[in-house]
Amino acid sequence: MKVKNERVRQGAVGHVRLVEHLGRPVVEKRMTDPARHDTEVLALGALGCTELPVPELIQVDRGSILMTLMPGQRLDSLTLDARLTGLEASATLLHRLHDLQPPPGLPPGPDDESIVRRYSDAPGPPLPLRVPRTERLTFCHGDWTDANLLAIDGKITAIVDWERAHLGDPIRELSRAAWAASRKDPRSFDRLVERYGADPVKVREWLPIHAAELWLWFAEAGPPAYLEQLTAELESWPPI
Repeated sequence: MKVKNERVRQGAVGHVRLVEHLGRPVVEKRMTDPARHDTEVLALGALGCTELPVPELIQVDRGSILMTLMPGQRLDSLTLDARLTGLEASATLLHRLHDLQPPPGLPPGPDDESIVRRYSDAPGPPLPLRVPRTERLTFCHGDWTDANLLAIDGKITAIVDWERAHLGDPIRELSRAAWAASRKDPRSFDRLVERYGADPVKVREWLPIHAAELWLWFAEAGPPAYLEQLTAELESWPPI
């Protein structure tokens, strides 16, 4: 297997590289966490027979996955308007994912009660924290962001980075995606939610959970500048 020097834009993690396998360029993804490795393999294996645009598994070894190189540019590399068009198009695919039968063995979603407890003990800005009622559990991607979506001319050509896939609340996942997108472009929230076809009120109920989860992440992993920026945002809650 020959390593190629081109920069890989398939996913947002640093342990992804372009390699040559049997005479063609493919993507190699390395993970030190066995659970995340197994989750990505499980998710991609289950999605291989669906219409969702995901990489095809080529070879799986311990800590390493070879997959097809998908076409397109990451949405986070595009202009705001092009990014917005792509995000809106992705909402249909997110809804389609949530309608699929989850594969057996998919891990559970985040522990929201734990997030509430941890944030309540932290020195973050006050948030109206409560865990919304979950009506159903579905196949979730886990990190539906502009860094994990590839597009060409407004059409989504790939959904990548499935290591956080889980069995979770679909409205929670939509809310996380919409809030994260809105922090770059406020137009994104309504466009994503409307295209998905969800009740905006129910989507907004999850926002304090996402804010607390992200604040805790920055508090524990940094960088400090991001924590300061987010803290300033949360002090003027609600954001939308």
